[in-house]
Order: sequence, then C-alpha cells, then structure tokens
Amino acid sequence: MKNRNNTISIEEVKHLAKLANLTLTDKQLEKIPKELSSVINYMSKIKTLNTSHIVETSQVTCLENVFREDEIEEERMFTQEEVLSNAKDTHNGYFKVKAIFDE
Repeated sequence: MKNRNNTISIEEVKHLAKLANLTLTDKQLEKIPKELSSVINYMSKIKTLNTSHIVETSQVTCLENVFREDEIEEERMFTQEEVLSNAKDTHNGYFKVKAIFDE
C-alpha cells in the first residue's frame, strides 16, 4: 500500500484480485477499497498502543494434542458441481491451472 493516509485505490484492489485469481464486479470495485481502507485505518490504531508491559505468548489455551475423530460430515460437504462453479477453468471435473514446472 503506497498511500500514506491508509487508503486503498481501485487499482490496488484490481491488482490484489488478479493475484488472488478473483473476478470482481464494478460495484465490488467501488465498495471494496472503502471497506479495506476503513479496516486498515482501524487496525493502524494498534500501533499507538503501549505493549511493553505485556508478556509475549504463543499459545493461550493450554491445550495440547487435542484430537477428534476423523469423521465425514456429509451435511457440510459440497458437490463437485458446487466446488467447480467458482473455478476460473475446469477440465473433465478437475480444476485447470497454469503449469508451474517446465518439462
């Protein structure tokens, strides 16, 4: 983000959408920069907090090795059609992506 006042431009949103392989409507391109800028401005307030007296932590729940049974929850499953409906490109029921390795 290059702007000093923590605002995100439409061009920056377009760039992020391209990196994330997302297609955004004009309405979304109008709305998202305002929303992201608002979030970033709010989060930047954290910089003003004095945290020198707070002990660093990496684990706050005191839980260790909590496991659950590996069960299929069919009510939460998507059909192949539902999953592929948001894909940019498909082939024979699979996601189709650009090659990343040279042969």
